[in-house]
Amino acid sequence: MRRVAITGLGVVSPVGSQAAAFFDALLSMRSGIRLTQVNFPTGPEPVLMGNIDFHPEEHFAKAKLLTLDRVSQFALVAAREAMAQAGLDSDLTGLQAERFGVLVGTGSGGASSLEAAYYALLEQKVARLRPMTVVLAMHNATAAHLSMEFGLKGPSSTVSNACASSATAMGEAFRQIRHGYADAMLVGGSDALLTRGTIKAWQAMHTLAKPHADGAQTSCRPFSKDRSGLVLSEGSAMLVLEDWDTAKRRGANILAELAGYASTTDAHHLTQPEAHGQAAAMSLALKDAGLNAADIGYLNAHGTATDVGDVVETDAIKRVFADDVNRLPISSTKAVHGHAMGAAGAMEFAASVMSLRSGQLAPTAFLQTPDERCDLDYIPLEARRVKSLRAVMSNSFAFGGSNAVLVAKAV
Repeated sequence: MRRVAITGLGVVSPVGSQAAAFFDALLSMRSGIRLTQVNFPTGPEPVLMGNIDFHPEEHFAKAKLLTLDRVSQFALVAAREAMAQAGLDSDLTGLQAERFGVLVGTGSGGASSLEAAYYALLEQKVARLRPMTVVLAMHNATAAHLSMEFGLKGPSSTVSNACASSATAMGEAFRQIRHGYADAMLVGGSDALLTRGTIKAWQAMHTLAKPHADGAQTSCRPFSKDRSGLVLSEGSAMLVLEDWDTAKRRGANILAELAGYASTTDAHHLTQPEAHGQAAAMSLALKDAGLNAADIGYLNAHGTATDVGDVVETDAIKRVFADDVNRLPISSTKAVHGHAMGAAGAMEFAASVMSLRSGQLAPTAFLQTPDERCDLDYIPLEARRVKSLRAVMSNSFAFGGSNAVLVAKAV
């Protein structure tokens, strides 16, 4: 089995649209969450969200924008950063296009285009929809645009696994390279789900956070006693993965090694998480990486700030790390960038890789009063510098009981 190198990463997020700016915001707890006025058919309402101040005309020609939903726009911008960092120019720097694939995770696909189509049909009573409606809204449009942008002709797939979409996509891309089906993969996630219909659907579940008295920007509070729910957000993170020997041969700067991945299913409940399945995914990812629990120096938790979810994840972590759990630094970065659903796993894995390289661990922002049931080292309120990080883990757990865990090693 071949080793897999990470050679590039790019991020578009509510706290920064370059990987370095994103990571700096995490370390300094600069929140991208705010109250935004949304005009629903029943009237305007303020909604907590992590929305991006994104100007597509700065990145794409007007004619090109006719073919791009917001979800694909985010991914293309993130992918351009990742490919540039990997040193891959238009001729792929010696890599074969037929051996270079694309794998994208998304929870909602072209949600903005789909909602616009329903609005035009049902409210504006139009007789004909835009000719591009189907290809704007389809989930695999983003992967198609990425393959065309960079001329990638290898394996191509789209994963829609709710909150675990992009973590699963990265794991499956890792396996494509490890087992010899591809030499390189452009992989990650993108979601642009902040539409009126999606927001109302989530409101109906009573899982969204309420504005906090300390300010709207502090309203997402994972593992905190006063947490009130998750905050929806949007964005993209894309990574370049390569066969280790191929990357070395072409002189690429290897950021880290993607060393382990596991995916499990709870088979328990559509919305309620279950510790056994989560623990199994973490244990299997460690085994896949050839590591022990004691080798992990930082864990980026799924940590959505829901009452049940944070407690269950704490229990699962304790089961896996056992006697080592009290020395393990853990944090949830969703406190500042919100929950980007299908893009969340890729964003958080990118943050984990940057921690592995820099020795700086992002804190769990706004964790002033921890929940007694969440009694681990969740790095409250202040970034932490550590020495000699050997490996990091990133958790992604989804509705439907889908669990995906990634492990990266230092180089």
